[in-house]
Amino acid sequence: MEGEAYNFILDWSLAVASLFYCHSVGKFTAPACLPIKVKRNQEDTSDQITKRPQRSIIDYAPRVFLLLIAIKAYDYKANLHPLLLTSIYSYYIFFWLELILAVAASLARTLVGVELEPQFDEPHHATSVQNFWGKRWNLMVSSILRPTVYHPSRAIFRGVVPERWVSVPAVFTTFLVSGIMHEIIFYYLGRLTPTWEVTWFFVIQGVWVGIEIVIKKTIGRQFKPLRVVSRVLTLVFVITTSFWLFFPPFMRLNPFARGCRELLAFAGLFKHGYLIRPDEYSCPYF
Repeated sequence: MEGEAYNFILDWSLAVASLFYCHSVGKFTAPACLPIKVKRNQEDTSDQITKRPQRSIIDYAPRVFLLLIAIKAYDYKANLHPLLLTSIYSYYIFFWLELILAVAASLARTLVGVELEPQFDEPHHATSVQNFWGKRWNLMVSSILRPTVYHPSRAIFRGVVPERWVSVPAVFTTFLVSGIMHEIIFYYLGRLTPTWEVTWFFVIQGVWVGIEIVIKKTIGRQFKPLRVVSRVLTLVFVITTSFWLFFPPFMRLNPFARGCRELLAFAGLFKHGYLIRPDEYSCPYF
């Protein structure tokens, strides 16, 4: 009896220790392996997590409504203008990115007990291109590029450029590195010969952000456009350059049909018990 009691206590002690270990490893492994960032200044206990204001269903209603319109419009893709079709694709990308990241944040909050930094912060509210890329779009990438590219570039150019303007070449270098990285990603996704359109897209963004920095440091205090005007101009610039240089090479990858076939192949693994090449599937939607 004593041996059974000892084994019972030992087993449960090991089980509890394993749970604590998995909980701790999860807090380390997830941020290390995934493009997520845990909020700072929070305690380990879930009761003390600083809650970020959560969106209600009403906040997501316009997005879902637009998604339903886009899905219905896709049935008539043969009659749609290529620019409109690209707009639908771009909205698909943004919606599913936001949805996937929201689910990931919810799982992290529930299972690991941590609050994640948001990946996007209402990018359509950006008041400048600098504000769009630096504080609203894909914030995890910005937080990675800032210490790895931007700050070292500032240190390098500090001996060449006056301190007041050292951020201009540093920003340009950061966008150039981002463009090259996107070009490499596109190459590995489709194995297509690089056209360097994506790199030029980010180069143009870097040049424009540099111009904005110069304007803000010279006449920025005297010239402040209305917020609604700056938002419209920012969106027009980002969307126009995206349709010109970013989306064409992205669409040549045929990403939606490719992703659909890979999902079908993954589902077929459980259905048939063995893996079938994604190329052998045909996607009924794309």
